[in-house]
Amino acid sequence: MAMIKDLAQVNAELQEQKERVDTVDFKMVTFSLAGKEYGVDIMNVKEIAKADKFTYVPNAASFVRGVYNLRGDIIPIIDLRMFFHLPVDRKHKDVLENLLIIRVGDNVYGTIVDRIDKVVGINSEQIQPPHPIFGDINIKYISGVVEKKGELYIILDVIRIFSHSEEEKQKSRGAIGDVSTGSYFTPPSGVTRETTLEEKVAISDSALGFIKESLPTLKHFYPSEINDEWIRRRFADWSGHRFGDDLQFRDANDAEEFLTPFYSPDTGRFWSDSYAAQVRELLPDLKSNTIHVWNVGCGKGYETYSFACILKSRYPDGNIKIWANDSDIMSVSQAPNLSFDSEHLPDYCRAFATRGSSGYGFNQSIRDSIVFEYHDILNDNPLPDLDIILMRDVLSFLQVQDQVRTIAGFGEKLKSKGLVILGRNESLAGVDWEFVGKEPVSVFAYAQ
Repeated sequence: MAMIKDLAQVNAELQEQKERVDTVDFKMVTFSLAGKEYGVDIMNVKEIAKADKFTYVPNAASFVRGVYNLRGDIIPIIDLRMFFHLPVDRKHKDVLENLLIIRVGDNVYGTIVDRIDKVVGINSEQIQPPHPIFGDINIKYISGVVEKKGELYIILDVIRIFSHSEEEKQKSRGAIGDVSTGSYFTPPSGVTRETTLEEKVAISDSALGFIKESLPTLKHFYPSEINDEWIRRRFADWSGHRFGDDLQFRDANDAEEFLTPFYSPDTGRFWSDSYAAQVRELLPDLKSNTIHVWNVGCGKGYETYSFACILKSRYPDGNIKIWANDSDIMSVSQAPNLSFDSEHLPDYCRAFATRGSSGYGFNQSIRDSIVFEYHDILNDNPLPDLDIILMRDVLSFLQVQDQVRTIAGFGEKLKSKGLVILGRNESLAGVDWEFVGKEPVSVFAYAQ
């Protein structure tokens, strides 16, 4: 016999169900990863933040972006997108990352996500068991799924993500700060499992500091804001395959090995066709047919002649004058009579080459456009107003106070909207040009 509920009973049950749904006993902070919506229990969220410039940690797993000083607390930064093998959009280096600061027990972690949305309140009875169809990540990291106002949220189990079982700890023995998928960095020689994260960062900073202190002594290379970004990138690579005492320089050969990737393309030889084409793209349209160029550190002249050919092709009607200087008197004395075999000449230079009794050289129009002189940049530089300064890999080999003085001299010598071409790993991006009293100077640190 079928049981029939009266209307009052039905209404009472519907009302009870509505009240249960409207009751909020679980809140989560929602965010997006690779276009999908996720949430974490608000009780595990310490705060949200935006940050960049994380301190690199040697031998970290790919998903560890480094560590970050959060008001005096050093916390590891985990990129959740990389942790879950999700696509990561490439950002400009100055764009801040969205951080969800997670607390699990006594530990605090910074997690990078694509976007942080809002706090969503739900009734916990609405949460459904996880199913692989709901996410692109391993189901073991999902505590449930829930729908709210037409939006499906995947709720992450942060305790499982950031915590370990004793068995997992044994598997990853010897690593510091293991994540359940493995260690996120392995200690170098002398660092034990008990070493704190702060101590590990101090070891890394100490090694970097030693390298910065050694470069001036061993190679007359002076770390500063001009090259700091490159030094940090290079140190990250250097420390990736060196450990303990091997991080430090034993002699000048180690320092030279460290600096090998610093130098610009085609140093000490004619610039290649591809490099020349890219440099040519930097050259602006000039109102005057008179073009004054200062080439500092010209060496034996290969760079100067390469640039002269580029200028002649870019400004065919221009009256070009290049002051090419170097403090190496032997090199600069050989430059005016440079000769070469034709097969060593790149295509963009061939129109300006001529054959002589001792081989090939450059025609008179190129030779007349260049004045080679022995000169120390630290002395007075009596030059006219300049359109272009070409100074590849020179600033970094000046003492810091001389770097500052030389840069100040750029502003005095350059015409408005003049061009500075530096080495590929040098940058004036952080230099304030307001003291010049002219229009902003166009500065290019050539980085290909």
